[in-house]
Amino acid sequence: MTVLDHFPHNNVSRATGDWQPRLHRRHEIVTTGGMAGVLCVGAALTTCGYQVHEFVADVQDGVPYGSVTCTVALRADETTLFAERLREVPTVIAVDLR
Repeated sequence: MTVLDHFPHNNVSRATGDWQPRLHRRHEIVTTGGMAGVLCVGAALTTCGYQVHEFVADVQDGVPYGSVTCTVALRADETTLFAERLREVPTVIAVDLR
């Protein structure tokens, strides 16, 4: 039996033993740079093609750090790559899985 991945990569079918579901995983991302830093995170999520189901930004005047809480559909093996990609954004300080 073959199962097609919900979000296929190159339209390749996979055997059922290899298939992993995409789960809604919540992440908290600590940023610098105020609103511009938060918008850089949003741009990175869009550029990388992640399906973002929730995006909440907390930026306050006079506070050096802001945060983004987002829910993204990821497979278990994609969480590390997700964090690595976001850490490459210059305004990102930390990425934590909730």
